[in-house]
Amino acid sequence: MDNCASCHGKTLSGGFAPPLKGDAFKAKWSAQGGNALHDYIAKTMPPANPGGLAPALYEQVTGDIKAINHITGRAASEGGGVASEVKNQDAQYREIMAKRASALAALTPVNDDMLRSPPTQDWLSYRRSDDGQGFSPLTQINSGNVASLAMAWSLTLPASTNEITPLVHDGVMFLNSHGSILAIDVESSDILWKYVRASDVRQLGPPITQPRGLAIYQDRLFVPTVDNHVLALDIRTGKVVWDHTVSGMYDWMRFSSGPIIVHGKVIQGATGCWGTGAGGKCFVIALDAASGAEVWRFHTIPNVGEPGGDTWNNAPYEKRSGAGVWSPGTYDPESNLVYFGTGQTYHIAALLLPKSKPSPASAGLYTDSTLALNPDTGQLVWHYQHMARDVWDLDWAFERILATVVIDSRPRRVVMTIGKIGILDVLDAKTGTYLFSQDLGFQNLVTAINPKTGWKVTNPAMEPDPNQPKFLCPFAAGVRNWPATSYDAEKHLLFVGTGDSCMNINWSLGEDFDISYNARPRPDGDGNTGSVMALNLVTRKVEWTQRRRAPEASATLSTAGGIVFEGSRDRVFRASDSASGAVLWQARLDNVPSSAPITFAANGVQYVAVTTGGGNPNDAIRAYMTPEEDPLPTATTLWVFKIGGMGVNSESAARHN
Repeated sequence: MDNCASCHGKTLSGGFAPPLKGDAFKAKWSAQGGNALHDYIAKTMPPANPGGLAPALYEQVTGDIKAINHITGRAASEGGGVASEVKNQDAQYREIMAKRASALAALTPVNDDMLRSPPTQDWLSYRRSDDGQGFSPLTQINSGNVASLAMAWSLTLPASTNEITPLVHDGVMFLNSHGSILAIDVESSDILWKYVRASDVRQLGPPITQPRGLAIYQDRLFVPTVDNHVLALDIRTGKVVWDHTVSGMYDWMRFSSGPIIVHGKVIQGATGCWGTGAGGKCFVIALDAASGAEVWRFHTIPNVGEPGGDTWNNAPYEKRSGAGVWSPGTYDPESNLVYFGTGQTYHIAALLLPKSKPSPASAGLYTDSTLALNPDTGQLVWHYQHMARDVWDLDWAFERILATVVIDSRPRRVVMTIGKIGILDVLDAKTGTYLFSQDLGFQNLVTAINPKTGWKVTNPAMEPDPNQPKFLCPFAAGVRNWPATSYDAEKHLLFVGTGDSCMNINWSLGEDFDISYNARPRPDGDGNTGSVMALNLVTRKVEWTQRRRAPEASATLSTAGGIVFEGSRDRVFRASDSASGAVLWQARLDNVPSSAPITFAANGVQYVAVTTGGGNPNDAIRAYMTPEEDPLPTATTLWVFKIGGMGVNSESAARHN
């Protein structure tokens, strides 16, 4: 009530704002009845952050105001509070509200077939489709007209660690920014509903990465939270359908990514398992989409006596850590497998002491692995470890892309991924059989790759020695990090954004986090620390590369219009010709586009959207690479572009270069 008093007066008798008590106030809100007063306060207060308080606080404030005014019971108009409010407004208000209600009422349920093959105009999952390709079949925005791309609208969002991937269905966008879930009309930019979840999670240890995405299925939106719940919200109202608290989340464990939906199951990975001990082990979990009940759970660190349990250098279970799941899974209906990637271990002594060499006995499963799980049972069908015994913090925890690629003159269904080290591994999607690798040329750790198995031979000089720093490339931020790659199947091109740096890495025995590093520029570098490249998976050659000063900040997005969209830490968001790499358009935005851009259509108009703001760990650890860029305040903005928009902040590459 203190916040209310600053505008409405200490006694709520009025000040800068109208009174919240008295005969007129009581008569108005008693007549409307139902939840009208609560709904009005929750939608409009406080003015600086409408809807931004915890639901319980809105309940308390409404109750206090009702008590002060002796408003009791429910009027005959119960259930019609919103309608009564509309009757008291002017014709324009009624027209706008009717249009918003119509947009929500028109939302159709998202079924399994739609998730497997999304409607052309929609963006229904993290990388648009189950295969994780980050590719759109839309062609209205293309290499011939993208120079005319301009802002359609923008919207300030609650400040977050960004990394946001919106979803779009039937002309409505859904996104999560720091626990504020919004439904937005993509044509008007009107907010159709807003759900706010407060969290009392404190900033402990490494920075908290807020959940990057959502999932949609039937008439529900599935939302992982920073305090380790998974919510199901009604897509038309934002009301909570169910709220499931995930057990077994200890210390810093949390969800950093959105789920994938397969066969009515919400499948989600956990990360943040920095700690050791019997608890705090990471896992992949499946919840029933209808009820929220847990269906199965797969732990990514095996115990002694379990398959893979003998790969931890005889370390006891409580000394094993890591194998976090940082990115959403992908799904292949041909093999009925869902694929997740895992990260490294955080306490490397378990794999180094007593002194050991890289071997199957010290591989540390299932760190740095691709896990192929049965989505119905959670059974591990196969696994492939990309880097055994990773004691250098070089995760392989990113998206797994599914595609059909010609290998040895015949098409193969493959699953592929690139780790932090900048090496692409390609596997058979059904069996996990190793097919080939491609080193992008940024690293100095791996000296050879077995052509039959993919086993990576590491330089013995890089073996950790206590308190003896080693100079290693890349830096722990990686050649690439969470910003996803994209794949154009027609051109056979994989588009990869990079950052180029090195580090001094040190092993300190007895420390909580027993490896540490200091970032260093590449000794033979030219000052350019970022690039975007197109890798041809058939010829296994790099078709083109753009090198630039700033490292990449966003995921890449490719389209059938012959365009690749991406953005870098210098705040530049750009569109390039996917065949040649020529920059065709770019705009310098208000902040770093540290997110995953998407494209979609409504009423025959194609849009491109990206959020800016930075504020996540990847931004923090890459900031040193461009020290001339002033630190920016934490602020999150959604930018939406279309051909022939208003033109704010956009320019053609021809004028810029």
